[in-house]
Amino acid sequence: MTVSADTRRRFALATALRGIFMLLAGLYGVIWPTEALTILVLAGGILLLIDGVLGLWSLTFGGGKSGNYWFDVVSNALSLVLGILILISPLLATIFTVTFMATLVGIAALVVGIMQILVITREREHYARIWPVVLSGISYVLLGLVFLFFPLLSASIGVIFGGVLLIMFSFGLFGWAWRLYQRSKAG
Repeated sequence: MTVSADTRRRFALATALRGIFMLLAGLYGVIWPTEALTILVLAGGILLLIDGVLGLWSLTFGGGKSGNYWFDVVSNALSLVLGILILISPLLATIFTVTFMATLVGIAALVVGIMQILVITREREHYARIWPVVLSGISYVLLGLVFLFFPLLSASIGVIFGGVLLIMFSFGLFGWAWRLYQRSKAG
């Protein structure tokens, strides 16, 4: 099946639009990381609200019965309530959500760092040099402490990093859109 030049141009335009949206989202995340974080939490709240409503509708009217009916009712109702709470107070939800996630990342980094240090010091006779692994473990421990003691700052830096990645990916999409456009002119 042959794709027409007009269709190829539309693919190129759609890819360029994706790149523009990605670039704008990346710039927003880099310039205003706290606001971008709040928008991400709001989007999560909207998804939870929609999931809860559709899940309850499915159980009530859609014939979506499962083996554990009351568990499904409770989980969908909790999803709905959590979505409403996030939408009512996005700033409070952002602080609690970000703090919780940053705490989990911090604990995971601490555990990984401590385990690296313990394992390499116990089995040091099997390795020529243990210092690279010890330094890696120390850096994980320090990273974990930063996430535990400064969760909002860590999340904001994460949003900035994500914004930079979005900007880089947008340029990749622009390049792809240009190639698609050039192919549409050739064919």
